[in-house]
Amino acid sequence: MNLKRRTILAVATAVLMPLSAFAQSTTIGVSMAHFDDNFLTIVRNAMSKEGEAQKVRLQFEDARGDVGRQISQVQNFIAQRVSAIIVNPTDTSATRSITNAARKAGIPIVYVNRKPVEKMGQGAVFVGSDSLVAGRLQMEELAKRMGGKGNIAIMVGELSSDAAQDRTKGVKEVAAKHPGIKIVEEQVADFQRKPGIDLMSRWLSTGVKIDAVAANNDEMALGALIAMKQAKVSPKSILVAGVDATPDALASMKSGDLAITVFQNAKGQGSGAVDTAIKLSKKQKVEDMVMIPYELVTPENMSKYSSN
Repeated sequence: MNLKRRTILAVATAVLMPLSAFAQSTTIGVSMAHFDDNFLTIVRNAMSKEGEAQKVRLQFEDARGDVGRQISQVQNFIAQRVSAIIVNPTDTSATRSITNAARKAGIPIVYVNRKPVEKMGQGAVFVGSDSLVAGRLQMEELAKRMGGKGNIAIMVGELSSDAAQDRTKGVKEVAAKHPGIKIVEEQVADFQRKPGIDLMSRWLSTGVKIDAVAANNDEMALGALIAMKQAKVSPKSILVAGVDATPDALASMKSGDLAITVFQNAKGQGSGAVDTAIKLSKKQKVEDMVMIPYELVTPENMSKYSSN
């Protein structure tokens, strides 16, 4: 190949490189608490779509609920010198070392869906929703439908999650305002459907009167409804409320089973986390807390959420 031809090819290659080079040069490491969680799957899919739209590469890892595994994944991202890191924490009280490691390496970190206990800022941002509000919305509607009196059972998610803690707190705050409402049960079902089935079955077997179940998420709420059906207990006799407004939950509501859920914008959180990570990697200014509001969902307005 002569010198002139090589020069022409080199120039042509240089002209064509910028777009593809950008796509390859921006890599975001993502560590998710679980891959097998329905809500988090929606969050992850939204991240993938946003990454494709903005032409960046996302490297997903599944922590499988293991704090040590998640820390190791973040350390690997740092060693790879990724452009930014997104973490959906397995334990929101154990993120300080992750945050400090990212800051020390000069790599921006975005926490999504579950809010760490430590203060954000200095390259660390939270993208999610205020779970205290979710608990309040859920219980306010339950109290209204219960006529301000009756027995409540609370299904709690993973104790290591700020969402479980804050949603439960929100439920209790509202229940305390109604002297006629009594919390008779409060136990953990880890945000999962099967534990929700088992827990509700135990409650029903004890004979304790329950008028409503406030579950920290839809999966546990659906589990409670399955247990009720198995015990031939009508969803009209025990109101069941969840959080997330997942497709399965909306289908249950449409069939007349689930009474209440609270829309948590999984797609908004996923796309928002990627957008925030990209902005941080470009040294653009971003708020320390990017909040996406919760919205109450009932049979009366559920059609608005069926396409989300």
